[in-house]
Amino acid sequence: MTSFRREFPLPDTEWPPTREFWAAAARGELALPRCDACRRWRWYPDATCRFCGSASSTWTAVSGRARLFSWSVVRRAFIPQLAADVPYVAGLVAIEEDPAVRIVTRIVDCEPAVLRIDLPVRVVFRPLRFAGVRGEVTAPMFVPE
Repeated sequence: MTSFRREFPLPDTEWPPTREFWAAAARGELALPRCDACRRWRWYPDATCRFCGSASSTWTAVSGRARLFSWSVVRRAFIPQLAADVPYVAGLVAIEEDPAVRIVTRIVDCEPAVLRIDLPVRVVFRPLRFAGVRGEVTAPMFVPE
């Protein structure tokens, strides 16, 4: 059986390790796997928990609040599909529930000059689309609070 694959560079929302992440985003939720044994957040999803070795986890909604850990203003497209989006801010945010868990994302709706380390941010859900690429995916992005 062949699964539907999104056109590059859209994420493959049917890829088993992240399928639930994208399904939650489509519902307007930020969800991450949480180990059923030790209750630690498991991001990036893996077959086993890196803390206790358990293979059991449950996708769980988080608050969507985070702090800006790092960012970069992308001014040159490294692939043609991103050319229409530059400049944009690629960010790394640490979630409120466990600051050791960091998610790569886009920082939107602000000027890069206002960004600073530890800036409180919150999740918003926006369509991820690219010029010349069919389709779109609802993706979690972050805005300053």
